[in-house]
Amino acid sequence: MKLARIRTAAGICVARVEEQFVQVLDLSSAGFASLSELLSASNLPEVVKSIASIGDPLAMDSVNWLPPIDNQEVWAAGVTYKRSQTARMEESEAAASCYDRVYTAARPELFYKATPSRCSGQGGLLRIRSDATWNVPEPELALVLSRDAKIVGYTIGNDMSSRDIEGDNPLYLPQAKVYNQCCGLGPWITLADAMPERSTIGIRLAIHRGSQQVFSGKTSIAEMAREFEDLVQWLFRDNDFPYGAFMLTGTGVVPDSDFTLQAGDLVSIEIDGIGTLTNTIVQGK
Repeated sequence: MKLARIRTAAGICVARVEEQFVQVLDLSSAGFASLSELLSASNLPEVVKSIASIGDPLAMDSVNWLPPIDNQEVWAAGVTYKRSQTARMEESEAAASCYDRVYTAARPELFYKATPSRCSGQGGLLRIRSDATWNVPEPELALVLSRDAKIVGYTIGNDMSSRDIEGDNPLYLPQAKVYNQCCGLGPWITLADAMPERSTIGIRLAIHRGSQQVFSGKTSIAEMAREFEDLVQWLFRDNDFPYGAFMLTGTGVVPDSDFTLQAGDLVSIEIDGIGTLTNTIVQGK
């Protein structure tokens, strides 16, 4: 079962995504005021099935998709794949030992990634900074977390990153990661009980520039060095999330050091059990 946020003539709505269509849900009839509130409901799959629908089903290709987030914070984990460790060490000799140590340390690297307003959904725009020269997408499985730290669903995340800024000094990580349109989420949330077995989940990245594919790569959750639950318990340690949270779990697909995104590039991330998130890259005002 899948949940989405969409925009219709009536405004922003929460919808249930079926095989061939989308059905707007009447959240208020079930006593919910927002998607984040719904995601913290007990027996979530049964609750979603029981919510009354509004209007006729919508064709998939007619939907205006929004990122499936409303009040939550977006956090991210770094250096959770071997390829990610190698890439971060390539960015900076000064920081290489830091990234090498965190890969095997008990405490993971966690950082704040985005507010909802800095996220873009399916078909939306993602940004590369105007003051950066080496920019990459980072395809990641995103955990959807309830306010009581349960993994209730999954979506696709794109943790846009300015590698030259971070490589110049690791203390610049927030500037390399957090800015307008810095995070892709979507196209919807697949509830946890509808996902494939974790070790079988594949992640694929394709970047097109005009009619040419300029990069492709793939990995799988089986390549991760950390468990989802371990990341979640560290995130919620001494932290409260009254609306729940999203957590990007790190990337195992990193373009070569001679590659950088350009304005106009089309970035597509496909994850088994969820679907495909596609965004166009922009730069400047």
